[in-house]
Amino acid sequence: MEYIPQPSTEPYCVGDQVRIYVGPDDPDTRHHGRVCEIIDIVVDDLGTETERPLDAYSYTLRDTESGEKLPISFRHRDLVPLQT
Repeated sequence: MEYIPQPSTEPYCVGDQVRIYVGPDDPDTRHHGRVCEIIDIVVDDLGTETERPLDAYSYTLRDTESGEKLPISFRHRDLVPLQT
């Protein structure tokens, strides 16, 4: 059975390093696999609507290799902790 990385069970913090993990049908699949640093966090009310508290978190990211700030933000479910 294929191992599928899972998002953290806690919100990420500014400075955390994560890997973008989206499916092949996701419109942002070009970012899949990128290692990034979290540079900003936005919390909205999506978690209340879905009854999944972590759905409220979206993150602004900077690519750790290029230093480039990504032009889009990612939801918590699209990020997995960087394995060390």
